Amino acid sequence: MTTTPPLIAIEEHWVMPDVTAALRALPHPDESLVLSEWGDNQERLEDLGAGRIAAMDAQGIDVSILALTPPGVQPLPPQDALALSRAANDMAAAAVARHPTRFRSLSTLPMSSPKDVPGELERAAGMGHVGSMVYGRSGDLFLDDLAYDDFFAAASGLGQPVFIHPQLPSNAVRDASYRGFDPMTDLALATFGWGWHMDAATAALRLILRGTFDRHPDLQVVLGHWGEMLLFWLDRADSLSRIAGLQRSVSDYVRSNFHITTSGMLNPALLQHALSVTSIDRLIFSTDYPFQRPTREDIDSFLKHFPSDTERRQFSSANAASLYGIDF
Repeated sequence: MTTTPPLIAIEEHWVMPDVTAALRALPHPDESLVLSEWGDNQERLEDLGAGRIAAMDAQGIDVSILALTPPGVQPLPPQDALALSRAANDMAAAAVARHPTRFRSLSTLPMSSPKDVPGELERAAGMGHVGSMVYGRSGDLFLDDLAYDDFFAAASGLGQPVFIHPQLPSNAVRDASYRGFDPMTDLALATFGWGWHMDAATAALRLILRGTFDRHPDLQVVLGHWGEMLLFWLDRADSLSRIAGLQRSVSDYVRSNFHITTSGMLNPALLQHALSVTSIDRLIFSTDYPFQRPTREDIDSFLKHFPSDTERRQFSSANAASLYGIDF
């Protein structure tokens, strides 16, 4: 007989109107902002209270870890990014304080101002944020650039996991690979249909190749969407290890420094593959709310594919509670 374990969802999005306004005021606004406006997404994203909790209750989710929706503040100029990341972190912390049994939050960081990132991470951690969410690139600066090494040192030292979320690929990459259709097909191909996930996987792989985890062996990174393609190409990615002079194989870093979440993709075949290349203690539940909205029935059906109550509980809540320091 199976039992229904508690549920912690770790990639549940929200938006801050001031951040959205600043992003829209840029000379070339991020086109993926339109995805937040589809249907009732905007209303749901702005709700950090009763409506969101009602949606959680309907899905059977006990705790949601809130994260500002892409692209965060990363496209903004340094001064604006710093001011708005602080404001966003204050707002998320206030939501958690109002609903301490239902919410936790990931901090938003001013990645376009690398020198300010460690300080804001520390400030946010002191306010109760349980980790951070970042993206693979700020302008032309890759996440693996050594300008961010103090950030990764701080994240490791504070025990703050870093969630690398997909973002819209650069214009150069879009021109090379994702254009030539009608505008919405262009955008879909470059975002949720393919490009987002390739971009995030590349950011993660670059961190490994840069030796980030050799310098910071305790650093923990989270990837959504079943590892953003990386789990499915480890046989080939491992061939990079010797060439890059790494101490271990790419697979080894993935198994020891990465946690993988579902982002609402409740496909048993993906679960079985993930378990073939990493371990159950590395897998975590999330819905990617409100962009994915699995029902309670969808979730319960998926959880039946775990072979034991122990493994089911690890995936549903125990792994997230351990990684993010949640008393549950």
